[in-house]
Amino acid sequence: MDRIEPEQHPPTLARPTREEAEAAVRTLLRWACDDPTREGLLDTPSRVTRAYEEFFSGYRVDPVALLERTFEETDGYDEIVLLRDIRLESCCEHHVAPILGRAHVAYLPHRRVVGISKLARVVEAYAKRLQIQEKLTAQIANTINDVLQPRGTAVIIEAAHQCMTTRGVHKPGVTMVTSRMLGAFRDDPSTRRELLSMVNPGIRPGEG
Repeated sequence: MDRIEPEQHPPTLARPTREEAEAAVRTLLRWACDDPTREGLLDTPSRVTRAYEEFFSGYRVDPVALLERTFEETDGYDEIVLLRDIRLESCCEHHVAPILGRAHVAYLPHRRVVGISKLARVVEAYAKRLQIQEKLTAQIANTINDVLQPRGTAVIIEAAHQCMTTRGVHKPGVTMVTSRMLGAFRDDPSTRRELLSMVNPGIRPGEG
């Protein structure tokens, strides 16, 4: 089975100064045919750079480190652990437009478990970067699988892409669904069906 490796941290690049970033925003405002010196836009370059710090904060987070503290006192629990409906906010790397949706993250423990908040933080660490949904899905799943070494890992993401709803083809209401199944979730159909019934409890196994 071909395996997608987790993305490595990009090489260190010379980061522009805040002043350079704000100057770039002023250039874009002029490109949009507006006047960055008018009252309503005077503080926009500063606001945009602060917003970018939040939108792309995932570059400053190590997802592997988030998962390194685990717990072995599980009384033998070895069934599915599912964190469902994790709010996901990312940005398309092609148009820097929002990607908004939810992620479902599951794993089958093998001797150890991790705090559930750490799963949500891994999702956020990768989402808060310039992304495409397919790569984002694989990064989350591969990192959890590599660090926890469970019997199986699954990530399902459902999201709307503003780059196709507010521009281009202008198709609102469209949701893109991606999944990455590893270990038992890929190899065992019954385990996969059990997971999908937990993600969509209104659907009985064998339906849909």
